[in-house]
Amino acid sequence: MPFNAPVGRYRKPVEAALITITMTQPIPDYQVKPPFPPLWATSWGQDRYGLYADLAVNNVVQRMRWIVPGEFMMGSPKTEPERDSDETRHRVILTNGFWLADTTCTQQLWLEIMGENPARFSENLNHPVERISWDDCSTFIEKLNAVTKGLYVRFPTEAEWEYACRAGTQTPFSFGETINPDQVNYNGNHPYNKRPKGEYRETTVAVKSLPANPWGLYEMHGNVEEWCADWFDNYKLDSEINPEGPNNGVRRVMRGGSWYFFARRARSAYRSGWLPGGRDVDRGFRFAATGSSNVSTVRQSSIRAAASERGGPD
Repeated sequence: MPFNAPVGRYRKPVEAALITITMTQPIPDYQVKPPFPPLWATSWGQDRYGLYADLAVNNVVQRMRWIVPGEFMMGSPKTEPERDSDETRHRVILTNGFWLADTTCTQQLWLEIMGENPARFSENLNHPVERISWDDCSTFIEKLNAVTKGLYVRFPTEAEWEYACRAGTQTPFSFGETINPDQVNYNGNHPYNKRPKGEYRETTVAVKSLPANPWGLYEMHGNVEEWCADWFDNYKLDSEINPEGPNNGVRRVMRGGSWYFFARRARSAYRSGWLPGGRDVDRGFRFAATGSSNVSTVRQSSIRAAASERGGPD
C-alpha cells in the first residue's frame, strides 16, 4: 500500500520492499532501496523524520532510524569559534544507507544483553549506559547479533556519526550556531562562544529527554560521549568515499561531548580519541545496523578480530 511523505526538495520517490516512500534527508540524485522492513523489526513505519524500525529484545525496544546515503562537508571551517586543528574540513561521500539507533544504548538494553549494569547513574534504567569501553561495546554487539535473526549491528564509522549528527546542517550544532541546556546536556558553566552560563546537571539525563535533531536522533550532542568504529588519526585532505579510518592505531574515536564537558566539545565536528579499554562515567555508545551481511562484512570482521585479541566474548 503506498505511503508517501511530503516530497519537499526531492524529485525521486524511493521504491522500498513493501511501501513507496519519499526520503526527507539530503541525498544525491539517485534511488535508494533500503531493506524494509528489516527481518529483525517488530514494528516499522514512516514519520516526519523518515523511515524507522523497532528492534525488540524481550520487552526492551530500541528505535532505529534509516539514514540515507549522501555527501557532506566533514569537519569545521576555520572561522568556526573554538574549533580544533584536527577538524580539517573535507568532502565525504557515503554510498550506503544504514540504520542508526535514535538514542544511545540505555542501561535497560545493556542489562538485557550483558546481564549487568556498569553505569554510575543507575537510578533510572532509561538513562544511557556509561562506564563502558570500546571493547565492552564490541562484546555487546557480538551478543546482540547472536540473539537476533537477520541483525548485523556494528559501531558507526566516524564519518557516519558526523553525517547523522549534522542531519543536513553546516553550523557548529545541528540546532544552529549555539546551544543551551534546554537542548543539550553539557557543563553549563562553560557555554559556547561567550554565551551566557546555564544549568550544569552533573549527571546524565534519560534518553529522549531533550529535542531530537532534524533526522529524529536524540542527544547526538552531549549527555554521553559515543564510541565510533575508527582508530583516531588526522583526516586525509582529499575527498573520501565511505571512509573507515586507519587500519590500526592506539585510540578509538569518540564523538558528541557529554554532561561533564564544555559546550565546545558537543559540536558536530569535535573529535577525541580514547584507549579502547578505557571506561568513564561519561562514555557510552550508539549502534548502527546494516540491512544485509555483505554490507557489514568489513565492520563485523573488525569487531570479531578485536574480540579475538582480547580472548573473545564472554
